[in-house]
Amino acid sequence: MSEITSNNVQEFEYKAEMKQLLNIIIHSLYTHPEVFLRELVSNASDALNKMRIVKLKNENILQAEDELKIIVSVDKANKSFAIEDNGIGMTKDDLINQIGTVASSGTLKFLADLKNNNQEVNESLIGKFGVGFYSIYMVTDEVTIETRNAFNDSTAYRWTSKGESNFTIEEIEKEKRGTVISFKFKESAEEFADEYRLKEILNKYSNFVDFPIFVNEQIVNKVQAIWHKKKEDISKEEANEFYKFITSDYKEPSDYFTVAIEGNINFKSLLFIPSQAPMNLFQDLNDSGLQLYTNKVLIQDNSTELLPDYLRFVRGVLDTEDISLNVSREVAQNTPVLSKIRTILTTKILNYLEELFKQDYDGYILFFKNFSSLFKTGISTDFTNKDRILELFLFESSHTESGKFTTFNGYLSRMKPDQNEIYYLSGNNKEQLNRNPNLEYFLKHDIEVLYFTDPVDLFILPYIGEYDKKQVVSIEKSDIKLDIEIDNEEKLNDDTSSNLIRIFKETLDSKVEDVKASSRLINSPFTLVTGTKGLDPQLEKMMKIMDKDYSGSKKILEINISHPLIKNLSRLDNDSNTEKLKKLINHIYETALLNDGVLSNTNDYIERMIDIMVEATN
Repeated sequence: MSEITSNNVQEFEYKAEMKQLLNIIIHSLYTHPEVFLRELVSNASDALNKMRIVKLKNENILQAEDELKIIVSVDKANKSFAIEDNGIGMTKDDLINQIGTVASSGTLKFLADLKNNNQEVNESLIGKFGVGFYSIYMVTDEVTIETRNAFNDSTAYRWTSKGESNFTIEEIEKEKRGTVISFKFKESAEEFADEYRLKEILNKYSNFVDFPIFVNEQIVNKVQAIWHKKKEDISKEEANEFYKFITSDYKEPSDYFTVAIEGNINFKSLLFIPSQAPMNLFQDLNDSGLQLYTNKVLIQDNSTELLPDYLRFVRGVLDTEDISLNVSREVAQNTPVLSKIRTILTTKILNYLEELFKQDYDGYILFFKNFSSLFKTGISTDFTNKDRILELFLFESSHTESGKFTTFNGYLSRMKPDQNEIYYLSGNNKEQLNRNPNLEYFLKHDIEVLYFTDPVDLFILPYIGEYDKKQVVSIEKSDIKLDIEIDNEEKLNDDTSSNLIRIFKETLDSKVEDVKASSRLINSPFTLVTGTKGLDPQLEKMMKIMDKDYSGSKKILEINISHPLIKNLSRLDNDSNTEKLKKLINHIYETALLNDGVLSNTNDYIERMIDIMVEATN
């Protein structure tokens, strides 16, 4: 950069085209102008942290005993603003190299590459050029910095710039160490000249800075960064209030725990399990994540990158110096460090849930009722932890009491000695499933069936496949292997049943995939089951809800050849009753559809039922 000296004032020209950089900052890097205050507080906090370290190693320090603090002064009438810290301060070289060179030569190369390649400016492309200070030009046209380095023999300087093509530096008298940044708000940023507005921003972004922040002599950061404490040092009341503060949830969390890691990766985190799920679990948590801090300064309000999607219900904060941030500090870059933190957090949360399951089963049930629909999707995305997630699944079953649950391991412990498959049935609720005719064989033979009543279960079933080398099988599938003995005196003989099944097939024709004698029905006369290539019945219902044109697969009608109704039908197999038999067969089929909740044309069904009742009462 070039330099012009006049009356102790040195004028420097920027190497970079400042207007271009400012345009990028204002229109591409920062979502909201209010972040200028966050950046200034963050820089002040960094200076104070450096001062704290320097004081431990050096005695030649200005005002060595002064309390480390940040002071914000604002005058609404004059639209003036100043932020002062008594931190490490800056030298002349610092002003030239850190403030005056527009971040680094890498920024210049980056801008040149954008221009040469006709690329659009994108936040995620910028990455590693620390120009947060320049966010100040979103709210002002001219900035003055007065600073003095912390050592006794230092010289004070004033840096001034309108952020266009040049800046000036001059020596000044300044008794105290540290830095004061001052300016007047431009018309479009007058809202920030209001003391209340500044306090609001500080409460949002900088409430946990580890130094007192004063606005017009009133301290504003009163909430302590409690995630730096050990869990045993955090009172329940303190944790609850902190949770409400960061989430705006009026209810207290169901539980909380801390994670502190030191080594190659360093971070501290305080995590909460909410006491209830949002109204729409998947939609309402789309933008939810942990609050990400660096040195107790908020960087990202909802950092969704820190947790896998299936753990998005966890709320809280994470504070680390190890994440590489982009220039605006608004988006954490997807670095190996971030990936490691995500892996560690995932492991720690699963550890917590496993411990909760063992030590506080009622607490775990509350968690599972609230968040299982989201949590269970982890088996389709987190293959590393799939087995751990599966072991935490809870189900109702044909063997559990009302309101009680079992696990896959619990089911395995009750399996029959010769049983090689895990059976399940899907539906809306346990009461409905208990009445499902396909369950009759299993109830009679005391074979447990898991109940899948969560719609999400049907989407994750393909990812379950098996558990402990045992296939998870729907009892509504036609090819299920069952051993059953029917009293010969009770069932139709082979010829009669074969002939009746032929009439069923001819009557129903293309409506069904097949008609078979059932080996699963005990008390019911008929049922519909899914063919080998068909989807689970409940999944087909959901597909039809999502796509009105979805027809679904044809079903197999199974009839109980030992049931009185089926045996009575066989006696109608003569020329005089052909139409009556066909009518009854169609009615049986549509009753099976009605029982499955998929009968579309109820008018014809009702009319046929009335005809049948009229004939029966003649």
